[in-house]
Amino acid sequence: MQDDKSVSLTERDETTDTAPAGAPATGDDGPPPLPPARVKAMVLVAMAATFMAMMDSYIVNVAIPSIRSDLGASVSAAEMTVGGYILVYGLFLVTGGRLGDILGYKRMFLAGLGLFTVASLLCGVAPGPEALIVFRCVQGLSAALFFPQILSIIQTSFEGAQRDKALALFGVTIGLAAITGQLIGGVLVHLDLFGWGWRPIFLVNLPLGLAAIAGAALTMPGFRGTQRPRLDLPGVALLTLALLLLSFPLAEGRTAGWPVWCFVMMVLSVPCFVAFGWWQRQLAAAGGQPLVNPPLLRLGAYRSGNALFLAFFACNAGLFFVLAVQLQSGLGYSALESGLLFAPLGIAFTGTSLALPKIMPRLGLHVLTAGYGLNALGYLLLLITALAAGDSLSGPVLIPALVVIGVGQGLGVSPLLGAALTGVPPREAGSAAGVLETVGQLGMSVGITLVGLVYFSTLGDAGSRHAYTHAFTVTLILNLVLSLIALAFVPPLRRAAAAATA
Repeated sequence: MQDDKSVSLTERDETTDTAPAGAPATGDDGPPPLPPARVKAMVLVAMAATFMAMMDSYIVNVAIPSIRSDLGASVSAAEMTVGGYILVYGLFLVTGGRLGDILGYKRMFLAGLGLFTVASLLCGVAPGPEALIVFRCVQGLSAALFFPQILSIIQTSFEGAQRDKALALFGVTIGLAAITGQLIGGVLVHLDLFGWGWRPIFLVNLPLGLAAIAGAALTMPGFRGTQRPRLDLPGVALLTLALLLLSFPLAEGRTAGWPVWCFVMMVLSVPCFVAFGWWQRQLAAAGGQPLVNPPLLRLGAYRSGNALFLAFFACNAGLFFVLAVQLQSGLGYSALESGLLFAPLGIAFTGTSLALPKIMPRLGLHVLTAGYGLNALGYLLLLITALAAGDSLSGPVLIPALVVIGVGQGLGVSPLLGAALTGVPPREAGSAAGVLETVGQLGMSVGITLVGLVYFSTLGDAGSRHAYTHAFTVTLILNLVLSLIALAFVPPLRRAAAAATA
């Protein structure tokens, strides 16, 4: 595989025949960069799509009781409206990214976003729980088709400060969607617009999706390299099977009571991953075009970035899960009060992310050390707070530690994306971004599973305030360990990214 300095590209806008925005001039013969107004519009469209994809991972949680009541759905069926989206989304991210490399990022972005909008409409009018689950899975598939294109477009469109700003906005958008998704869902269900109950949580995507499609058609550049990859169908089959065998039991095991089939599936995923890796190496050696090019994993920054992604998202998702349970079940807060207690973390995250373009020129890649160091410090403060408060633990006393975590994550998330993709050739940007996002999704599943296992095992059958506080405190030890593991991957990532740009 060629490195990023030797790849020759003649990528052009599919509709205007201009170079990617922010591309350096190549003399009199080089096409001019896109106008600044178009660049801003393009970023706005990409962030709107990012928000929708991430928000739909969270917005259904608070609507589950309403869905069960209206459709007569069982607990497991209602939970699959959440799990089905996340599962299918994670399964096809790598394939969606590769299809962007093959067909062009703009085409895949428009196709995925169009399907997502239609699926949202179908979810909103679903007559029963089975139909809703199917349409949610279609939503997940369509999100997997357009979401990797966003990172690919950022990676290949912008350079330097422009890329830093775009990645900062990307990080802000992800954080806002995760934090506000449940709040937006709760408000829409509470308002009961037109007497439609839970249905507006899906129908709200219609105006957003149509506006984003129109904006993308007018502003998005469509990138495709001179060497057009082919879709590695055996690789798609092997990777999808391996991810399914691992992800499905992680998503459904706790609800099902961890039956034997969960462990059998997870064990069977190992030879499938091994077979996928073997096939990718064989195909690359034969001159073919694998789904995930093996030399990508020899890029130090990319390898370390994926490891950090896994540990960080496991830690973060685990905290969001256990904190929501603790606040509502252990401390008796309502869903709205619980959501509001996440607000300080969200405000700190957003404010820090917006300030990042001014911080990055001063700290450079050392911002990663500061970010994940503060993130770990926040978890330590959270543990100390829980130990000191004991049975008098309340939501407000956790706010200072949550603010520190928010600042740390605001410093760390956006630069992590840029650093991890350092040295990735533009023609591999789609599949590389898909792998990163898939690793993040797996990290979320692993984090929720591990943290949930420790929390509920420690809690047992007890339902007292003391039991909940004790379980929460013990679980925070695991969160702290995961945050320290994430921090440990920062030095090799920073060194590799610095070497690649030297």
